[in-house]
Amino acid sequence: MTGERTLIVLAAGIGSRFRDGIKQLTPVGPNGEVIMDYAIHDALEAGFNRIIFIIRHDIEELFESIIGSRIRPICQAQGVEVLLAYQEKTDLPGGYVCPMERAKPWGTGHALLSCRGMVNGGFAVINADDYYGKDSYRKASRFLDALPQDSTGCYGLVGFSLGNTLSDNGGVTRGLCTMEENGCLKHIVETKQIIKSARGASVMVEGRIMDLDPGIPVSMNMWAFTPDVLDRLEEQFLEFLARDLEQPKSEFLIPTEIGRMLTRGVRVQVLPTESRWFGMTFAEDIPSVREAFKEMTDAGIYPSPLH
Repeated sequence: MTGERTLIVLAAGIGSRFRDGIKQLTPVGPNGEVIMDYAIHDALEAGFNRIIFIIRHDIEELFESIIGSRIRPICQAQGVEVLLAYQEKTDLPGGYVCPMERAKPWGTGHALLSCRGMVNGGFAVINADDYYGKDSYRKASRFLDALPQDSTGCYGLVGFSLGNTLSDNGGVTRGLCTMEENGCLKHIVETKQIIKSARGASVMVEGRIMDLDPGIPVSMNMWAFTPDVLDRLEEQFLEFLARDLEQPKSEFLIPTEIGRMLTRGVRVQVLPTESRWFGMTFAEDIPSVREAFKEMTDAGIYPSPLH
């Protein structure tokens, strides 16, 4: 699949407080770079030529001050278009009306639907505040390149080794992947409170500690899609609304809905990466994340300054 190659960034949650500041503006690089700077750098290097940030109308000014003002000049210098899509809780299909008690939008699957009509080729999806590593963007880009031009119903999931996604400072939630023999995804199980342990990783199950293989592939919400996924998501969103419209905290999430698609003939290829994922689940993660970026810069993996 040639031509347009878009990176979609799930950024509607930008602005959430993180102790004394805004999480997405926390400097992690040697010259004050934030995680999003590295994400865009790696995506452009891997061949992505359009960026769409999904935000909310009420955070547009904040987004521009945090991300837009630093990313747009970098992308424009390389001829890369930067667009905004807006996720709003009132944006519902099928004549549905958002309940008054609904406080937040409807989740990552709903966010992705805000890009309807904006993508014409293969695209990748990431979280705004996660570092995925250079290899992950290359894997996603190569997967999309290898698809036939009219490909439908065949998607990619970048699969991280569980041990490369854990925090030293507390339990995390990860989507544990089970695969078919051909490397395709069988299902994802969202598993909470996974911690580092002497044997790699552990989780509490029914009052007992169970060890997990640190090599298990996990989903960190980095996907490679073709545009038809939006039609499938919209169809399933209507089913979701018919079932859960009146549930004030119900969420329409990408992993859950891809799981449903697997039962409807969709194939998802797991794209293994040895990249180490970084995020700041806890404020205590910041020093180790900064040290990791310093090490990568010292090793020449990233220039200094980055841009």
